[in-house]
Amino acid sequence: MFRTRFKNEIVAEFLPPARLGGEQNIIILCDGMPSVPRKQPLAEFLSQKGYWVFYPRYRGAWESEGVFLQRSPHEDILEIVEELPRGVRDSGFGQKFSVSPDKIFVIGGSFGGAAAILCSLDRRVTRVIANCPVVDWSILSKSEKFETSNKNYAAYIREAFGHGYRLPDKNWKKLRGGHFYNPIRHVGEIDPSKIMMFHAKDDPYVPWRSVDGFARSTGAKLKLLARGGHLRTELIVRKYWPQISRFFGQGG
Repeated sequence: MFRTRFKNEIVAEFLPPARLGGEQNIIILCDGMPSVPRKQPLAEFLSQKGYWVFYPRYRGAWESEGVFLQRSPHEDILEIVEELPRGVRDSGFGQKFSVSPDKIFVIGGSFGGAAAILCSLDRRVTRVIANCPVVDWSILSKSEKFETSNKNYAAYIREAFGHGYRLPDKNWKKLRGGHFYNPIRHVGEIDPSKIMMFHAKDDPYVPWRSVDGFARSTGAKLKLLARGGHLRTELIVRKYWPQISRFFGQGG
């Protein structure tokens, strides 16, 4: 995979489509948190399906500059959307790629599912897939499992991941306020035709009823599975690709 930087801060791996020609359709992958960047096989799968694929690191996470959760992570994704028409340059060998997006899709899971849903509010984003998404950060006060058994989750992240996440306590606490990076606050703005969600009823981290309620309130599509736990995004995309592809308007 190639690498580039957006806004001189956001590091992203990327692949051009395996087959060039026709529309230039873009997929941006949004990671969960905490996680280790490992969606390269999924990026390769989507490239083989004819998409440009961009796999960024949020600001303040892994190779990217900045402080994590200083800004809403979905804003990092939208800054990538803004810069794509200018083309991208591989950081290694300096090869320049011309990109003229016809359609832009965002796929995110768990923490990244919130980013995908919030990106759907932007007119430049065509449609999104949100896998086991956090739709309401009130789960932080309702679910001890979500925050593990640690009283200070930001401290746990720093201990477990070192400099993988530059996360101050005050930034994590912003999520508890319910206003920051929180899809439920935007129910009245959601265009349901742009969102497809997947979730399992036995998800131990993100309560399925919160996602089901969000789907009912907005009219967004939800495929609710009886079991599967906290579903891996790669598994969902591969298994349900014909359905996702049709949702994207690209056929089977």
